[in-house]
Amino acid sequence: MLDPHGRVVLISGPNRGIGLALAQNLYAKGYSLSLGGRDAASLARVAEKMDPARIHTARYDAKDWRSHKAWVDAAVERFGRIDVLINNAGISPKMTLRDADEAALDEIWAVNCKATVSMIHCALPHLEASGSGRIVNVSSLSGKRVANDNFAYSMSKFAVMSLTHAARRIAWDKGVRATAVCPAFVRTDMTAGVSNFPHEQMIDPGDLAELVSSVIALPNTASVAELLVNCRLEQML
Repeated sequence: MLDPHGRVVLISGPNRGIGLALAQNLYAKGYSLSLGGRDAASLARVAEKMDPARIHTARYDAKDWRSHKAWVDAAVERFGRIDVLINNAGISPKMTLRDADEAALDEIWAVNCKATVSMIHCALPHLEASGSGRIVNVSSLSGKRVANDNFAYSMSKFAVMSLTHAARRIAWDKGVRATAVCPAFVRTDMTAGVSNFPHEQMIDPGDLAELVSSVIALPNTASVAELLVNCRLEQML
């Protein structure tokens, strides 16, 4: 297993839900963190109980590619390296083919897909320099099967799966490993409106974070391409 001490992790959307659980878990294990989000105040609340020597915050707007490069550059200036990139930020609007809306479709594509492309592009030279760089894209089981009519979210997560495998190929020889994390329902505010499955039976975000921490600590010789995590029995899984 890789020693987390001295390794630097970038996490987008770390102020709540899965992202917050990831930040808390990885910080506790000894990683240094650079947290990216739009709300500076919420980032500050996450960071306030952490050692200033191991924490960094920056503006990250999924739809503003200039903020992506600025965040990566600032993290490298602060820590001198990047070892892990976790693309966690995402949105889940409701849209069916009967009510397709171009503007809403453009937004989900920009946030869930295009921003992930941009962040990988910006961070890749530093991940390659690490020799054991890791990319984690938070996808969904909705990127592996279609279980409802919310096609836009599912389509975006299928795209993230394709992107993750492209990332696995592009810098494998330089030690970069990429993983798509595909959870079912996770007990966060994003699933607060779900009424067809008991919230107490959903995945705890802390458990998902523990799985991710295990994956990024694996050596180059034990790479996990897709991590499928369910909270109920499904035929396809």
